[in-house]
Amino acid sequence: MERVQLDKILADHKAWVERGRTGDGKADLCGADLRCANLRWADLRCADLCGADLRGADLRCANLHGANLHGADLRWANLYEADLRCANLYGANLYGANLCGANLIGAQGLGTPEELLARLGIAHPARRPIS
Repeated sequence: MERVQLDKILADHKAWVERGRTGDGKADLCGADLRCANLRWADLRCADLCGADLRGADLRCANLHGANLHGADLRWANLYEADLRCANLYGANLYGANLCGANLIGAQGLGTPEELLARLGIAHPARRPIS
């Protein structure tokens, strides 16, 4: 996606949020190609990002509270200190994603802690081979 187009969508979405989430302007980025996009500090509360390709995207400190990330590809995305409260993460590919400091309270589709570690590509400490 072209940066100019993305900036317009983000500005419209910010206005939509500020209006109390009424009227037009909610970000619909379902299926969007956002590989390696700089979305640091982006306000994407309640945005639709289902099936979006966010591989390697910079989402540090992004507000994704209540966002729909169903089936999104977040491999190697940087979600450091991102707000993912109540986000829909069912079917999202989180392999290699940086979730350090991310707020995952109420996020849906994470599974058990062991399943989340596996989705991130991290071996469970109790199952690591002893060398």
